[in-house]
Amino acid sequence: MTERETTQPENTLWHYWRGLGGWNFYFLIKFGLLWFGYLNFHALYNLVFMAFLLMPIPPARWHRWRHIIAIPIGIALFYHDTWLPGINSILSQGHLIAGFSAQYLLELTNRFINWQMIGAAFVLLIAYLFVSEWIRVTTFTVAAMIWLNIANTAGPAMALLPTTNTAEVSAPTTTTVHSGNQPATNTPPTDANLTAYLNQFYEQEKTRATSFPASLPSDAQPFDLLIINICSLAWSDMEATNLQNDPLWSKMDIMFTHFNSATAYSGPAAIRLLRASCGQPSHLDLYQPVNQQCYLLDNLAKLGFKEQLMLDHSGIFGNYLKALREQGGIQAPLMSQVGIGNELASFDGEPIYDDLQLLNRWLEQRKKEGDARTATFFNVIPLHDGNRFVGGNKAADYQPRAQKLFEQLNSFLEELQKSGRKVMVVIVPEHGAALVGDKMQMSGLRDIPSPSITHIPVGIRLIGMQAPHQGNPQEITTPSSYLALSELVSRLVDGKVFSAPSIDWKTLTQGLPQTAVISENDNAVVMQYQGKFYIRLNGGDWVPYPQ
Repeated sequence: MTERETTQPENTLWHYWRGLGGWNFYFLIKFGLLWFGYLNFHALYNLVFMAFLLMPIPPARWHRWRHIIAIPIGIALFYHDTWLPGINSILSQGHLIAGFSAQYLLELTNRFINWQMIGAAFVLLIAYLFVSEWIRVTTFTVAAMIWLNIANTAGPAMALLPTTNTAEVSAPTTTTVHSGNQPATNTPPTDANLTAYLNQFYEQEKTRATSFPASLPSDAQPFDLLIINICSLAWSDMEATNLQNDPLWSKMDIMFTHFNSATAYSGPAAIRLLRASCGQPSHLDLYQPVNQQCYLLDNLAKLGFKEQLMLDHSGIFGNYLKALREQGGIQAPLMSQVGIGNELASFDGEPIYDDLQLLNRWLEQRKKEGDARTATFFNVIPLHDGNRFVGGNKAADYQPRAQKLFEQLNSFLEELQKSGRKVMVVIVPEHGAALVGDKMQMSGLRDIPSPSITHIPVGIRLIGMQAPHQGNPQEITTPSSYLALSELVSRLVDGKVFSAPSIDWKTLTQGLPQTAVISENDNAVVMQYQGKFYIRLNGGDWVPYPQ
């Protein structure tokens, strides 16, 4: 794949001008991916690499060595230009990947291969070989690279390409927050302004906290708080499997329709939920010491609620249980799983215990303990990617697993209603399953906390009320996150809502804390600003989130 050399006098460097040759195809592939929004293209780095390839070198031997040296550089630069997880992220997750079964790794590999792109690349290769016989392609490749660098001076090159749009979702664009202390979004979305907005957001979140009463009144009504934390469930997942209108959600008294999980991984999600009584911290601050008032269950324990912990798994993978203890502040013993059946096995081969059996065991224990107050955290993982039915080798389809989980939760709510107990049930997923991938990451990958992964359904049902809710759920449509849940719990902590002859649901849910839509994993931040989403990878520049 070499091009004709231009004849020049022997005593000039132009005599050794060889063009890009086969490297034209390398850059054409990048231009194509960039055009359709599949690259986080670094224009200047690519221009420098192109200049290195074009620099005239007299001896042919040196020219060949340059191509050899350029191969690993080109591969590294290509990887750097993709949305794939950074090396630091891969290394930090390496111990988790080592726990995957061989079958699951094979499934992930097959999912990663995009045969349509491979076919398109083959067609482009043939077209390049054909055209290069008559046209000096290097001229057009260099011109395109220069244009991208010039265009990039006004902002990210991606924003200038005709088929790349900024991701938009149905979430409200306002960032006005309860007590009016959220940063403003009235400046242009430049890199400096976006960074300043993020920093200001985290500084202001440090000042926010839920105020729980010092003690309960003498006429307080005992009740149980049951938090059901579901792994891998977002609005986008339910839409992809036609489960967004499942009867489970219509039975809720309160629904948060624009709730942001703020992360795409289980451990950080659990920590954020258990620290719901303070404003949203950065990912780094999740693993730093925190004020005791941030722990939701600890605030309840001070008011006489007994902490309880339930899992439908061992909690060993990813040191999940350890994170609950050390960063989530929950020290309650794990409820026994002895005698509980399992139809599912996780991607690492461990059993996933039947959730309805575990919930029924919890209910039986509560009946025996009488009217004592409890606050229970229950994490369930039947929807996690790669789970299999016992005895099977193929990953179970998501839709039937989700359907069964919803049916089990519905059955449990009916049993609770029959029991006559007063229970506040909070259903809050960790994050989505990423059933539908996008241009940044393939299906099932959650290294980037995209809007479709972090936009989760959160429902609350109050069981055993004298005046149960009628009609459709009371919807909270403002941008919300964990602090709103903590605030709602604090408003209901005296339990008087259960014995009240009537409830003004609108007043009960009015003025809950709002939280700007900002999500963060270890190496990626996704932020909504002026109604559009932007992303920053590995501390680099902000770019519009591609759609």
